[in-house]
Amino acid sequence: MPTPPRAPTVEIIRDPLWNNIRVDTVALRLVDTPAFQRLRYVRQLGLAYLVYPGATHTRFEHALGAYHLARTTLALLEERGALDGVATEEPALVRAAALVHDVGHYPFSHALEELGVPHHEEVARPLITGGEVAAILRAELGADAPERVHALVCGRSASPLQGLISGSLDLDKIEYLKRDALMCGVPYGEIDVDRLLNNLVVVADPSTGQPAVGLREKGLSALESLLFARYQMYRNVYWHHAVRSATAMYKRLVEGALAAGVLEPAPLAGYTDEGILHALDVHPGRAGAPRDGGGGVIAEVSRLRAALQGRRLHKRALECPAAEFDEEFGGWIADDRALTRRVEDQLAGELGLATGELLLDYPRKTQMLGLDLPVLRRSGRVERVTAAGWEGAINLPTLAEQLYRSARWLRVLVARPVAIPRDRLLAALHRPAVELGRMLERGATLLG
Repeated sequence: MPTPPRAPTVEIIRDPLWNNIRVDTVALRLVDTPAFQRLRYVRQLGLAYLVYPGATHTRFEHALGAYHLARTTLALLEERGALDGVATEEPALVRAAALVHDVGHYPFSHALEELGVPHHEEVARPLITGGEVAAILRAELGADAPERVHALVCGRSASPLQGLISGSLDLDKIEYLKRDALMCGVPYGEIDVDRLLNNLVVVADPSTGQPAVGLREKGLSALESLLFARYQMYRNVYWHHAVRSATAMYKRLVEGALAAGVLEPAPLAGYTDEGILHALDVHPGRAGAPRDGGGGVIAEVSRLRAALQGRRLHKRALECPAAEFDEEFGGWIADDRALTRRVEDQLAGELGLATGELLLDYPRKTQMLGLDLPVLRRSGRVERVTAAGWEGAINLPTLAEQLYRSARWLRVLVARPVAIPRDRLLAALHRPAVELGRMLERGATLLG
């Protein structure tokens, strides 16, 4: 009798969120690569551990959790026959994409992306399509597997299963919301995961006619639980005032280090959290330290690093909710870092503070309640549901705007107590970016 094929080896990894995570041979090989192992030393929530002490979990366990959800979801879809029209190699590619989707992350999570450096998904390209990860993917999943996996990670794949990796209810969101809430010790990440996963389907997208991941209508209430959890986590964790202060200090610290030549842009994504802090351990006069060039940048870098590590965070001198501003206000604070830095320096000087002792923070508006996916109605009809809503559903556009206006705040953060002329400062920040730039060029005061 012929010998039956040997079942693939599956290892069990214990996890505080999902309990047992079953990891197959291909995943084990990917986990053992240097690119993936680095994620053990990159915190999932960046500097949030300075506020929530339990938030020391890393991209490593998050990636394993996303892989676990991919395995679980694909098994449910296969059990219901939903994968009958999907190419046989697609599930393995999706599992691999779920596992390696974060290998390009910078130290301290998303903070550096706010400086305008390439997005972590683009940083991941050479890590996925070259080196050891690519060799494993080609050997195990096919010659074009690295490129197909990276396309899934970037949301550019034509795969009918793309929505599991990037979309309104992708597995990444489900995983990080649940894990972040657990590790922070907050009750805001409650998502009906079982109902969501059990109501995923593969249907013909009414917009394109192509097969895509969708949701049964009866799963919409579970999807709403995900959207509200995301809002609650932004309001209470991701955009917490002290988390944003630490993030603003870190961004300014790295900007100064790049300007002074302490750091180079290219290797940034290769650092771990502790590795980049070690590289930033510079101060004027230290042997081998770069010269300050007369601008005091090294001194500023040294002050900010010491303050961050000692949790001496900048305090709120002024804060205003987005509800007080029009839609166009303050876009330059998040999008034009060069101008923001110049405005910070000018305001600091006018208020008697040193450079780096006054920071502006106004988070970039994100798609917090984004919704765009095909829904299988009880009648059997498939409709594409977007944030514009549909009959019987909540008015997401109005709700999203209301939630933004309560979660998103402009903050002026200072290292030392100082009297802030609120009206004059807000008047200055209301000026268009072009006008602010011209005022700075001619040496005009912003608070005059």
